[in-house]
Amino acid sequence: MSPPDDPREHELPPFSRWLAGWFMLYVRNYFRRHFHALRLLEGRDGTAAVPDIGDEPVIIYTNHPGWWDPLVFLLLAERCYPGRLSYGPIDAAALGKYRFMERIGFLGIEPDTRRGATRFLRMTRAASRRADVIFWITAQGEFADPRRRPLAIRPGAAHAAAAAGRGLIVPLAVEYPFWSERLPEALVAFGPPLRIGDAPGRTAAAWLPVLEAGLAATQEALAAAAIRRDPAAFTVLAAGDVGVGWVYDCLRRCAAWSRGERFDASHGGERLR
Repeated sequence: MSPPDDPREHELPPFSRWLAGWFMLYVRNYFRRHFHALRLLEGRDGTAAVPDIGDEPVIIYTNHPGWWDPLVFLLLAERCYPGRLSYGPIDAAALGKYRFMERIGFLGIEPDTRRGATRFLRMTRAASRRADVIFWITAQGEFADPRRRPLAIRPGAAHAAAAAGRGLIVPLAVEYPFWSERLPEALVAFGPPLRIGDAPGRTAAAWLPVLEAGLAATQEALAAAAIRRDPAAFTVLAAGDVGVGWVYDCLRRCAAWSRGERFDASHGGERLR
């Protein structure tokens, strides 16, 4: 006879707001040193396209272009949804090296195992009962170029939508292109939210093509704006460093002063602060 389930396994782990606040100090500083800006693609009306999620449970599923994704998600959540706690799955082996991250929403999942799939669905259902949580899923499951087509996502996000049964599921596209500065841009775009309850009984197999289409369309919109390199199409959510280096920028500063001009370390002339 198998032992009864631990009730705690059906709840999200406790979240330490104090520890999360400390970790966000690191995230902000790290981002400032490694990126030029975090930019959110604007909607057609010229405003930042941040979905209105109200007080509903939310799953945000994304592409997975690079190592920085979780840090960008945390910064994006802080800027767009400051009242929400962020939870999301991460490889249990990687989490084992940083145990404190369990207390700030990182959920250790054993990939490609029955045990891992079971815990993932339990955490999804637990998140679907919480109106103070955003549940983040990197739907591709591995690093992938943001322009790779056709887009293919793993079944996890579809199983999450089917298991949740309620709330919103929102696509998010991410890219890290280089524009005119030494550091890359972090570009993000939200797609239209889908209300899970509008499709009662939809299976994971039926959800999969719907979610792929939503994420692909969002990535295409972001890619078109990234290729245009038009800062006006984006809202700056966080600014990073500009310039090349201390010595070179010092020479540029002296040259600007000698001409009676104000020094601007950026190459594109865009002031973010």
